[in-house]
Amino acid sequence: MDSSSPATAQKQWVCDALERYEGPLLRYTVRLLNGDLEAARDVVQDAFVRLIQQERSSVQGHLAPWLYRVCRNRALDRIRKEQRMQTSLPDAPDRNGRLGHASDDGAREEPGEQAQQPEARSRLLVMVADLPERQREVLRLKFQGDLSYREIAEIMDLTVSHVGVLIHTGIQTLRQRMTGSTDPKRSASIPNA
Repeated sequence: MDSSSPATAQKQWVCDALERYEGPLLRYTVRLLNGDLEAARDVVQDAFVRLIQQERSSVQGHLAPWLYRVCRNRALDRIRKEQRMQTSLPDAPDRNGRLGHASDDGAREEPGEQAQQPEARSRLLVMVADLPERQREVLRLKFQGDLSYREIAEIMDLTVSHVGVLIHTGIQTLRQRMTGSTDPKRSASIPNA
């Protein structure tokens, strides 16, 4: 096959996308699916299969939002399907069961130090899991997916300003919960999550 053929260029483009986005998409999707790594792998794989079937020109210029949106939609479809199935199973596992729980040792440290320690990170993850769904998702897309407000807005079908409000509100809530304070001056000493 000619190395400059359109088929070769398409294959290289998909390989480049896979190398760049597979890891971030997997991290994002596994969170959406409450820690189910195998289900997340299936969703991400499906997204790349769909990418192979797409005309390059149809996603050129907005590849990252397109991939995240496909993963998001597939994950939400999967969650809905599982919820329908669980309504008929009385002993289905708790939605948050896989995320563990926060330790409650009562130790008080500086908020910045807390974020550096594994227990504090676990606590922070639990706090993130307790945020409203949209706040949780925009924070993950921003800080785990390293996406811009515009890209997040495209993925979630929101305005850019709405994304900004959700991120700001989510961070404020996390700061207040980390410090146990409702005083914005005290919670402002926590570095950005």
